[in-house]
Amino acid sequence: SYKVISEKKPLVVLNFKKEQDSLPTPLIFDDPRPALSWIGVPLMKDEQVIGIINIQSFRPYAWNEEDLQLFFTIVDQISAVIAKARLYESVQQELNERKKAEEAKKDLEIRLRQAQKMEAIGTLAGGIAHDFNNVLYPIIGYAEMGMDMAPEGSEINKNLNEILVAAERARDLVNQILTFSRQQEIKPRSLEIQSLLKEALKLIRAVIPSNISMIQNIDEHCGPILADPSQIHQIIMNLCTNAYYAMRQQGGVLEISLAEVQLDPEKIEKSFQGEPGLYLCLTVCDTGNGMDPGIIERIFDPYFTTKPPGEGTGMGLAMVHGIVKNYGGEITVNSKPGQGSVFKVYLPCVHEKIIETEIQEKKTRAGQGERVFFIDDEDQVIRMVKQMLERLGYTPIVQKDSVEALEAFRKNPDDYDLVITDQTMPKITGVELSKELLKIRADIPIILCTGYSEIVNEEQAQAAGIRKFIMKPIAKKALAQIIRETLDESSANDARSKKRDCFEMEKMKKQ
Repeated sequence: SYKVISEKKPLVVLNFKKEQDSLPTPLIFDDPRPALSWIGVPLMKDEQVIGIINIQSFRPYAWNEEDLQLFFTIVDQISAVIAKARLYESVQQELNERKKAEEAKKDLEIRLRQAQKMEAIGTLAGGIAHDFNNVLYPIIGYAEMGMDMAPEGSEINKNLNEILVAAERARDLVNQILTFSRQQEIKPRSLEIQSLLKEALKLIRAVIPSNISMIQNIDEHCGPILADPSQIHQIIMNLCTNAYYAMRQQGGVLEISLAEVQLDPEKIEKSFQGEPGLYLCLTVCDTGNGMDPGIIERIFDPYFTTKPPGEGTGMGLAMVHGIVKNYGGEITVNSKPGQGSVFKVYLPCVHEKIIETEIQEKKTRAGQGERVFFIDDEDQVIRMVKQMLERLGYTPIVQKDSVEALEAFRKNPDDYDLVITDQTMPKITGVELSKELLKIRADIPIILCTGYSEIVNEEQAQAAGIRKFIMKPIAKKALAQIIRETLDESSANDARSKKRDCFEMEKMKKQ
């Protein structure tokens, strides 16, 4: 065989006994009954040996010339068949690779479109949030001022309080929109989610059809978790919306449960990858179509969706999974086709219970006629804040146009004790306006107020010399407190500055 392969040509031995002296050692067999005739023919493709066919016989001169020619012809045919098979395999492999490349390209295009869609949704959400907050600000402000005027316990006071509660709920929804679009800072805190869950389920109940019944099993004694309320709301809404979608045609039962569970090592499910301990378990169960194992394996993959194009982004469960994992929790799913689905979210409980205590509200000192320069491009906001500042004891000076505000300040910079400016305005933004004001008068305290901005946050505002950063809509008490704190801090800084100046002057006199 070695000689056949190395020389790339057939080797025919018709009588080993006569020819063994001239044969290579590998063909000399130490066998009780050795073959006496042997043929080895290489299988060739493109001048390369791809195999070898051997035939042996225990008789000498087992084949004549005609047999050999027939055998060589058969070997040639076999070589051709193998070559074609390999060519077919190569072509098939290339086609498969091309198909995979096309699928990967299509998948990438889908992901790109989804990413662009998510970016567009984020931009739209930010714009809506800005407009919504500007609308909510006067609603909340006027409701609070109306409650101050109406007798406590009166029907008017109660009605105004309902308006205030509804407006605050709308404000929270705006924050959730901003969180969804990644434009709101995540602030985890110790949180008991029972009331949050109930509020979310009210929204769900309002949008799902009557052929889907809802069952709630909420343990009121569950302890707190460390989480951001907006993200917990996002988890609830995503899971319940998916459950509704699975039952939208035939109807069914949506069951939501909340309970504390102690997960011991021996009781943990195989699919659970978290640590043993005390967890809050949120269960969302539906009687929908269910899922097969192939779908379950990919259910948390970004951009994977079973919904038709245009009906889903494939990001909902991926975001839920990311949020849960970020909090050190776990999410499991059990489902079979035709038997519905059960999603369980485990979030670690914090050890300390929230202790309800009566907190004495710090009484904010009323204004002493300090002149507050308020700049905003919304007429309703200006009218409401002007009235609110007057009620708080300040002297409001309002301006709608940021350029005109800058010119007014430039003419009489010492006429103002404090500046409150909106961020998103035509011509000059709040941050740019603040920088210009500080160039004119470096010690002027400035509060930046915004309904939404993807450009500036609290740290960036402070780096620009702005004293405080607040988000619209802000409650009356919170506004009063932040104005008072800013003015008091400014006065304290002025006092320290004057003291330093006096010290330097005394030092110079002594020299």
